[in-house]
Amino acid sequence: MAATKTADRNKQAADRGVEATAERIRDLNERILDAGKQAGGAYLDAYEKTLESIADYQENVAKQTDVEWVSTVVDAQARFTRELTKLYVNTGRELLKK
Repeated sequence: MAATKTADRNKQAADRGVEATAERIRDLNERILDAGKQAGGAYLDAYEKTLESIADYQENVAKQTDVEWVSTVVDAQARFTRELTKLYVNTGRELLKK
């Protein structure tokens, strides 16, 4: 009978140890996911700023050229860059919310 009680106590202690370990692992996983989301958000911010700078440069080039067709093409490229950036960044941010 004493052996059974000792075995039960050992099993309960082991179960508590397993639960505590599982909880620490869950907490660590949550922190890893949060860090990943923060890093993803920082990447998207940097990506957006970079492509906005490129689009600004394209618009400046379009304004400075005297050749109308070049101006039209470069201006269209700037608009395309802005729209693609907006789509990509917004999609990325939506995915990070999940």
